[in-house]
Amino acid sequence: MGIVRTMESKKREVEEFRRVLVKCGSAYPSKKVDKEVKDPRRKEMKEEEEEDEEKLVCVTSGLSYLGLAVVNCLLYRGYSVRIAVDNEEDIERLREMEIFKETRGSCDRVLAVMVKVTDIESLIEAFAGCRGVFHTSAFVDPAGLAGYTKYMADLEVKASENVVLACARTESVQKCVFTSSLLACVWRDYALHNVPPIVDHNCWSEESICREKKLWFALGKTMAERAAWRMAEGNEVKLATICPGLLTGPEFYPRNPTSSIAYLKGAEEMYAEGLLATTDVSRVAEAHVCIYEALRNTVCGRYICFDRVIQTEEEAVELARKTGLPQQRYSGNTSSDSSVKLKLCNWKLLRLMSRQSRCQ
Repeated sequence: MGIVRTMESKKREVEEFRRVLVKCGSAYPSKKVDKEVKDPRRKEMKEEEEEDEEKLVCVTSGLSYLGLAVVNCLLYRGYSVRIAVDNEEDIERLREMEIFKETRGSCDRVLAVMVKVTDIESLIEAFAGCRGVFHTSAFVDPAGLAGYTKYMADLEVKASENVVLACARTESVQKCVFTSSLLACVWRDYALHNVPPIVDHNCWSEESICREKKLWFALGKTMAERAAWRMAEGNEVKLATICPGLLTGPEFYPRNPTSSIAYLKGAEEMYAEGLLATTDVSRVAEAHVCIYEALRNTVCGRYICFDRVIQTEEEAVELARKTGLPQQRYSGNTSSDSSVKLKLCNWKLLRLMSRQSRCQ
């Protein structure tokens, strides 16, 4: 009996041990299930937080004609935007605009901050927490008459250097989209250098020609973009630049007179060579966002952006009507499009935007 009791006792111990194992075994899966139930929520919350961080960007010159268009496009695409402006008056103006009131319920995703582009620390403070920066580089001539001066060209160069350096020194910033101009591509001595008749993203305006013709806006954009590239390469900033033609769109001249006047200096010569191009501001804004999103995977370089090349007398007359400037400012004595010698090419941007559209 003693043996029987011993065997029964062992059986009971084994059975008890088995129940403990089963209990423990069932407990662990239970915890695992609980964890699996909770983890998706934690994971989802983490992804949302990361997405919110990824979607926070800063737009400099946010009150400009182009700056506001870029802000609107970013909000439409689900981004949160920090708008950098020059002074308190600009902040008050922004607060009174619809963008803070009824922009698709996005008012909680818009914040205006005052920034001095001449102060790197001010820029770093504005960029802190942002994943990306859009430097739309809009400057106003203090004199308000010439449209753009040589002094402003130097100011624009300094601003571009500061912005890129601030991007490099701001830990959260991963990429920067820089607004240049088509004018940074077209002013070259084509006859002297016997260059191909295609003007694309590989072309750069010659600073000597800009100085000789006193094309300060073209000079400022060329120098500023080159400075941005030098600073980006030296500080490992992921940069892309976009070179748009003359900005057009709703009330483009009343709302953007300084840049329009500055851009159109030399318009007669550009018209004669087939290089006077315009582009709708909403199209340029969309291009900015597409290029920014493409920077996730590749270094994008430069992009030319335009919708239309002014090639006929009728088109010149229409542009003159919209700006209120004399037609001779554009077409001069050229009476037909027979003198067009060069061809603008924006295939790089068109291909990118087409690919981005298919992906979405």
